[in-house]
Amino acid sequence: MTEAAPRKYPITYRAGSHEITLRQMTPGDKAGLLEFARALPEHDLLFLRRDISQEPAIDDWISELKSGEIVTILAVEGGRIVGYATIHRSLLRWTAHVAELRVMVAESARGLGLGRVLTQEAFANALAMGIEKMVAQMTLDQKGAIATFEGLGFRPEALLRDQVKDRAGNTHDLLVLSHEVAKFESQRAAYGVSQAFGF
Repeated sequence: MTEAAPRKYPITYRAGSHEITLRQMTPGDKAGLLEFARALPEHDLLFLRRDISQEPAIDDWISELKSGEIVTILAVEGGRIVGYATIHRSLLRWTAHVAELRVMVAESARGLGLGRVLTQEAFANALAMGIEKMVAQMTLDQKGAIATFEGLGFRPEALLRDQVKDRAGNTHDLLVLSHEVAKFESQRAAYGVSQAFGF
């Protein structure tokens, strides 16, 4: 698969009266990310790789950012982080073509289509990185997120029963969705990134 040209940031996204800037995360975003994470509903943290409301988890995130293991696109409004999309690439040789996608949007910025925009940006970056397959995980009750991902071509691949447990001890099923990036690449080549995503 031919790699796409790297995305150039910052990018401005407008939704009604909201003007949101998309840019790449830097180590200087630690305090802003902690503020963002600590304002999230607890349930939103269930399917993440780590508890990003804790400082050591953000430190690990920044270390992986520096090593190139992950790429993170932030959505910023009025100086505050209101969302992010992270591409987590496997370091194992036999799964180096696969990346896990994580998208999170602040409650105050939901309903603006920002989750879809961040997912699109993550996909564009994955194309530039030569990723062949994207995987996303979420609990079954995150219906809005599931609809967004399926609208972008993701399809259910596995359902893991009682895979995550909340602080109250309740278990939740985890849905795994995937998307073959090569299929999107053919659309991108024919129409361009914006048209292929349906901008």
